[in-house]
Amino acid sequence: MNRKMIVRISIDFVMTILLLLLMARQITGDTAHEWLGLGMFVLWIVHHILNHKWYKQLFKGKYTLLRTLQQITNILLSLSMLGLLVSGIILSRNVFAFLPLSGGLALNRPLHIVSAFWGFVLMALHLGLHWNSILTVIKKAVGTVSLKGARIVLRLVNAAIAVYGIYAFIKNQFLSYMFLSSSFVFFDFEQPFLLFFAEYLSIMVLFVSIAHYVTQRIRKRAKRAAIAQNGVGS
Repeated sequence: MNRKMIVRISIDFVMTILLLLLMARQITGDTAHEWLGLGMFVLWIVHHILNHKWYKQLFKGKYTLLRTLQQITNILLSLSMLGLLVSGIILSRNVFAFLPLSGGLALNRPLHIVSAFWGFVLMALHLGLHWNSILTVIKKAVGTVSLKGARIVLRLVNAAIAVYGIYAFIKNQFLSYMFLSSSFVFFDFEQPFLLFFAEYLSIMVLFVSIAHYVTQRIRKRAKRAAIAQNGVGS
């Protein structure tokens, strides 16, 4: 594994941890929440710099169904991050308190909420759409799981976590925040951090799994179509 790839994976891993921590403002507190948000934005910029070729290839080549889904997800995720940045700076009472900004709560609080919850889901989908690449790197680093029984166990564990993610998604009212049915986020200040982390991690696993499954189905259909086309052509 080359150094650039190690840096990319390390940044993505840290961003994933930061994302989970950012959703736990009731645990971290406002000041830490703002600093974590600033760290996330810095890493997001670094992530885009390391993947600058994406911009060059945006209007080149053929757009397959999978590539279209990836690009739409990337664009929507970028919009969510920009929404978080703008609203976060305006709402800041600590990190950006020196800026001559005031007012705008009526607009920026809902913007921050909708950007945060859509951003969480979109980042999980983004990971899932590129999960094959991540698995390839993991396999090179630790090797493949060759035992059929072990693979079945891993899939069952993943399925169980995803099912729990559905429960956690509903319990934590994601849809109401994503579509602004509620203008304030309810925080359970008595919930242990480990339980909060488990719930939000399971939600992330749910959407990573959905995106990965969709990716696999699209690739299989494209492969069958290519085989059928070559068969007709021959």
